[in-house]
Amino acid sequence: MAHTAKQVLPKARVIYNDFDGYTERLQNINDTNQLRKIIFDLTRDYPRNQKLPETLKKTIQTTLQTFGGYIDLDCVASWILFSSRQPTDLHDLIYNHTYFNNVRLSDYPSADDYLDGVEVVSKSYHELLPEFQDNSNALLVLDPPYVSTAQGAYRKAGYFGMVEFLRLMRLVRPPFVFFSSTRSELLDYLDLIVNEKAEGWQNLQDYQKISVHITMNKTAHYEDNMIYKFQAA
Repeated sequence: MAHTAKQVLPKARVIYNDFDGYTERLQNINDTNQLRKIIFDLTRDYPRNQKLPETLKKTIQTTLQTFGGYIDLDCVASWILFSSRQPTDLHDLIYNHTYFNNVRLSDYPSADDYLDGVEVVSKSYHELLPEFQDNSNALLVLDPPYVSTAQGAYRKAGYFGMVEFLRLMRLVRPPFVFFSSTRSELLDYLDLIVNEKAEGWQNLQDYQKISVHITMNKTAHYEDNMIYKFQAA
């Protein structure tokens, strides 16, 4: 999102709050490509999208344990785990999952200049948002972990509970964009605040929503939402 914003509005000041280590992933694409090739060579003679035999799984486990470079958990998970499975750490990836042959067929492109011109910070929301609280030209783009959803995929799982969510919402004012899904209760929360005219309800009144239906596999599907409000009430 920060990359796209800077490309579309090159004169805008774009701040990317990298609270989950994404820039580190970009900086280590060469290692990721090296590991991809190793695992691809191990699995190339096996059927695609099928469970891998235990003997090969053990070989891949050893590869992950002995690889000397950076290991991008999200990328590796997409290569060898069933759709939508997300490990919490390397130990979980190695020991707690069935492996499948979904290995990417080609290298990832270089991202050396992907965030050129973007200011990258790593701050908690209660440090960063107050800096722009009174700046009506600052668009807040928010995609936090949500209460009532599985937060295991977040590398800092467990840090964002009900209290943190309520603190965040007290700092939200238009213009804002939220990314959410039907797996969270954000829309119900927004409607409650507006209908009850609770503290800050004017900041959320008349929000708009764009929804996309997502199918993850044969049995798992949900709705992704972009919730936004650009004008103050």
